Amino acid sequence: MAQVEPEVQQPPLTRGLTAAEVTKRIDQGLKNDPVPPLTRSVKQIFRDNLLTLFNVINLVLAGLVLMTGSYKNLLFIGVVVVNTGIGIFQEIRSKRQIDHLALLSEGLIQVRRNGETTARHQDEIVQDDLLEVGRGDQLPVDGLIRETTGLEVDESQITGESTPITKRTGDTLISGSVLLGGKAVVQATKVGQNSFVKQLAHSVKQQHRTASQLLNTINRIIKILTIVIIPLGILLFIASLVKGQDTNRAILGTVAAMGGMIPQGLVLLTSVALAAGAFTLGRKNVLVRELPAIEALARVDVLCLDKTGTITSGKLKLDRLDLVGTTDGAQAQTVLAQLVAATGDDNETAQAIQAALGNPTVTAGEVLPFSSGRKWSGAQLGDWAYVMGAPEFIYETVPAAIKARIHTLAAQGYRVLLLAQVDQLATPRPVNPQALALVLITDELRPHAADTFDFFVTQDVALKVISGDNPVTVSSIAQRAGIPGAQDLVDMSQVGAEPDYDRLVATYNVFGRVTPQQKEGLITAYQTAGHTVAMTGDGVNDLLALRQADCSIAMASGSEATKSLADFVLINSNFDAMINVLNEGRRVINNIERVASLFLIKTMYSVVLTLIFIFMSRSYPFEPIQLTPISSLMVGIPTFFLALQPNYTRIADRFMKQVMEIAAPAAVCVVGYILVIMAIGTQFHLSFATTSTLSVLMTGLVSLNALLMVARPLNRFKIALVFVMAALFAGIFLFFGNLFSLVNLLNWQLALLYLPLMISVQPVFLVVQAVLGKRILSRIRWR
Repeated sequence: MAQVEPEVQQPPLTRGLTAAEVTKRIDQGLKNDPVPPLTRSVKQIFRDNLLTLFNVINLVLAGLVLMTGSYKNLLFIGVVVVNTGIGIFQEIRSKRQIDHLALLSEGLIQVRRNGETTARHQDEIVQDDLLEVGRGDQLPVDGLIRETTGLEVDESQITGESTPITKRTGDTLISGSVLLGGKAVVQATKVGQNSFVKQLAHSVKQQHRTASQLLNTINRIIKILTIVIIPLGILLFIASLVKGQDTNRAILGTVAAMGGMIPQGLVLLTSVALAAGAFTLGRKNVLVRELPAIEALARVDVLCLDKTGTITSGKLKLDRLDLVGTTDGAQAQTVLAQLVAATGDDNETAQAIQAALGNPTVTAGEVLPFSSGRKWSGAQLGDWAYVMGAPEFIYETVPAAIKARIHTLAAQGYRVLLLAQVDQLATPRPVNPQALALVLITDELRPHAADTFDFFVTQDVALKVISGDNPVTVSSIAQRAGIPGAQDLVDMSQVGAEPDYDRLVATYNVFGRVTPQQKEGLITAYQTAGHTVAMTGDGVNDLLALRQADCSIAMASGSEATKSLADFVLINSNFDAMINVLNEGRRVINNIERVASLFLIKTMYSVVLTLIFIFMSRSYPFEPIQLTPISSLMVGIPTFFLALQPNYTRIADRFMKQVMEIAAPAAVCVVGYILVIMAIGTQFHLSFATTSTLSVLMTGLVSLNALLMVARPLNRFKIALVFVMAALFAGIFLFFGNLFSLVNLLNWQLALLYLPLMISVQPVFLVVQAVLGKRILSRIRWR
């Protein structure tokens, strides 16, 4: 329904809209849109899986086969249908799992109606609703600030700059804005289609990540094949007619050649494997927001951790106030409680202080809520102004006595903040701070943190800790968690305005007092050094770093802005689930890289054979149905099972190397054996049926050897799989020869021809592989 601009109203702050007013706006279409789905619709899944170029080519080829009347040669279409059906099923199954988890992770908005505040989904918001928002929230509508004591906002989706913008009562906010500090009551002024950012879930995310490297490589191969297949097919068909072959034979040969060039199921297997990976992770309470992120995380070799919520549980507790000078303890506690109440902060630190000291009613003058960039908060309470935050950001130079005391306490694992009286709440630092007390906050390690980090270390993933806390505190906790190199720490508040990030990342493993901009700079430096970087976080101070990282992970308990940006959301906020994510990603990518060579064997020898038989007098050596046993038993069925096998080794970008090591030698062997068979056929005047049968036999045996190599390292299951495929292939010749247009091989005269060829397959394969390895692989660096 088209939205209508009604007369601008300002509902009372204490009440908000009434039920009747809400109903009226819904009837006018002034209702907000839901969060855009992360997955394609079922209709899109069917469309995108059915309407592919290769499916169109297969349908055309099927139509040509129909013209010949050889209906059994249409069996290849059945394989295409089954493959497509499996792909659709897997993606729909994955979609349902992801949609379910997305609903669980979706945050609710506090909406004030009829004098009561209730949590609602963003699509329930109507124009003029009053929203209660705070630090970490992402605004789902355009709005007007009706009430605030101070608000800092990130509007980088408009300005391109992440510098915080201060907002006051009466200022406007745009949808997609991230609240970096403070609280406010915001009136929704534009909703749905009228809002600045229609697609909230992707408003913060910038398209900085590349698509799947594996899919890019496969798509390049497909692009080349798209250019090659049709012209080669036309040339082969014309050449067959020119050589005097009947039309039906020419059609069947052309269909077999073009069908062989299509890597049936390669793209499908990759997509299905990623979708199945997302489904598996979903069952382990990990929401995958982008399928290529599974591959990105599998390639990660540097994992950057935020301390709070990742290494520690994030359940902060106020231990005590360590008084400075002659400060009265009771007075310091009162000031601290009033300061937190005045700023309205609701972060973990503020909640810990409120839990210990209460939340008194207070009237404040100027208020500066906590900011991740500024790293302190402050308020004017009566005649004096007070601040609380990181000492290094409050003082220009921290007094020596206080600095020594902070170092001692931080080494004991305390998170140390400073409570100070100031003359003025200026930025970036207050004027003339006078220390009252050190605020000591404790946090606990996650129960299995040490085991989790040890796993990553054994998997060659370097761990780095990037935190806004005191570096000594962070280092102490990191050492307790067993993170290697945790003693190599640096205070980022002391590195200057333009730090040498390259030197810093090469020297240190623990970074403390890091601003959001510095977090981004550190991530960039690791990437510049050639690393694939993952970043974990849960707060708005992590947004820039998460956006820059190759792969980003957020906790479900974190801010809405963080969750909307991350590639993965840990639904239970349990970092231990990252073990499953890394393993699943590596399993999927490693297995696809290995089995892809089996798909490309047929493509490679089909292209070469087509080129050869354009100029040869004999017919193309296969009919379409004869390739079905090879496609199914040597590629389709075994790759499906091999793709599910455990394989957790580090990603080595060996896709093209695997192709050259296995697919190229196998294709060369197939072409060589078929040329030998053609020569034998000419010498002994063998029929097309006989030579095509021998061609199928030798092609299958070469493919079986390739399958054996791909299956390594062998185990009982893989040995059984290869044995069953070999037995079924033999059964095709023994019991279903007529169906697949194969002659009976139980003929001693024919056996004298094919038995020596069969015996030679393995040694010939190894020799060809060795020659290609020395002369080609040593000269070409495949990525």
